[in-house]
Amino acid sequence: MIAFGPVPSRRLGRSLGINNIPPKVCTYSCAYCQVGRTSQMETQRRPYYPAKEIFDEVKEKVEKSRELGMAIDYLTFVPDGEPTLDLNLGREIDMLRSLGIRIAVISNASLIWYKDVQKELCKADWVSLKVDAVEETAWHKINRPHRSLELKTILHGVRDFSRIYGGTLVTETMLLRGINDGEHALEMIADFLSDVSPTAAYISMPTRPPAEEWARLPSEESINRAYQIFNSRLEHVELLVGYEGDSFASTGDAEQDLLGIMAVHPLREDAVKGFLERAGKEWILIQRLMASGQIAETEYGGKKFYSRPPAVTLR
Repeated sequence: MIAFGPVPSRRLGRSLGINNIPPKVCTYSCAYCQVGRTSQMETQRRPYYPAKEIFDEVKEKVEKSRELGMAIDYLTFVPDGEPTLDLNLGREIDMLRSLGIRIAVISNASLIWYKDVQKELCKADWVSLKVDAVEETAWHKINRPHRSLELKTILHGVRDFSRIYGGTLVTETMLLRGINDGEHALEMIADFLSDVSPTAAYISMPTRPPAEEWARLPSEESINRAYQIFNSRLEHVELLVGYEGDSFASTGDAEQDLLGIMAVHPLREDAVKGFLERAGKEWILIQRLMASGQIAETEYGGKKFYSRPPAVTLR
């Protein structure tokens, strides 16, 4: 399923997600990734789905959402893998413009040094770039990049893109205990970001089950320290440490909607129950999907989460 949602977003309001990369193709295999380890590491851009197929699925979702009175603030490229691996990204953004909704791209920034990637991202209204580390050891530990990637080149690309982009540029830094949450590491990241001058710098932590059990939450002291250090160097800093809410809703086919959302967005048990109630469905639907292996239950932080295993596809 290419289009999913709309889903609540802590940064974008009501976001209709666009999954333009098959599971789980990425340039990174981040330790904290909520959709599991990367099964296919790539750095070469290529088309994955026809641009018209993506446009048609998104258009259908938008039309259904509008019929049901569901607001959509952004059409957001937020796939199972890295969205800029899609060679058709720029064309897809151009086509989606006709729907009259702002377009966002959430990227790990690994290919931002490509000039064609920069040109295509300049078409979007809102771009998020991941900067979890500016030091090699932490970068390899957290993001586990494709062997051909170089951190120095990526950071130069982030800085260069910030100079030419005219939309809303934000950054996100995921903190992991004992890896990038120390004072020196945070100061290095904040110093780099101050040169990028994002509209907002977001600090986050794993709020859903990570790919690796050792990817642990930072302490409250570390989160506070990160905020203070970032805030001393940047104009706008926000913590993404809270729950985004459970206002997930179906646009018609409850089962397909759930599977589409869970592919890239593990849902807490209370969010699933709320979704089923609004869709007029019973918990037996979840039991059936678990029994067939289409979704899995995981416990994290004292809460139950439901997600679609990366090997399961909806094509």
